[in-house]
Amino acid sequence: MAELDPQQAGAAKGFSRQHQLPLEVKLRDDATLDNFLALPRVEPLLRALRAQLESDGEPIIYLYGPAGSGKTHLLQASCHLSDAGTLYLPLKELAQYPAEDVLQGVEQLDRVCIDDLNVVLGDAQWERALFNLYNNARQRGCRLVVAGDAAPRALTVELDDLRSRLSWGIVYQLVDADDDDKATLLQFRAARRGLSLPAEVANFIVSRAPRETEHLLEVLDKLDNASLSQKRALSIPFVKQTLGW
Repeated sequence: MAELDPQQAGAAKGFSRQHQLPLEVKLRDDATLDNFLALPRVEPLLRALRAQLESDGEPIIYLYGPAGSGKTHLLQASCHLSDAGTLYLPLKELAQYPAEDVLQGVEQLDRVCIDDLNVVLGDAQWERALFNLYNNARQRGCRLVVAGDAAPRALTVELDDLRSRLSWGIVYQLVDADDDDKATLLQFRAARRGLSLPAEVANFIVSRAPRETEHLLEVLDKLDNASLSQKRALSIPFVKQTLGW
């Protein structure tokens, strides 16, 4: 497989355009930092991601936390911060491919965002390729944003050299939102759409809908569409009627 050349690197933002693999990874349009609820505990992380491509930005940022804590959103949002020179690699979808094919030449980019790191750990070829990427990225000034399900010291890593590399950079822990945070998130995302979502309605949705953030936002999509088509405000009776609760 041909190595990514500088012209390709300058235009990179998606995946399949640079790597001739039969998979297209697209960034979600709504996965931006402006669309991420900036609770006080995550504001330092958001500042670090925004500043990462500056001369004094953090070379490596590692995120970890449970499913639904926002890791994928933040990695894709980091790619949206730049018009070119960034790449999002969801390893959960790419682990079936040879590691060298996936990672070859990506250190020529400005920033590479690697999701679900834990999925490939224990695979000797992937661990060696990741070790090489860390070294090459450091030499070329490529910024890395990496996400896993545990802190670097708690990951199951076979290659000791990779374990030491995973300790480079700064580490941020993301936590699963509690019910109050989820209600606030629904109100925040509704306001971004121009919808008025009263607090009591947001709390009602959180109490009845599936707990995962992704499912809550899918509920908001349904309510948004129904509100628009029926020209009705979001109320508890309307939510019950629309969702069959």
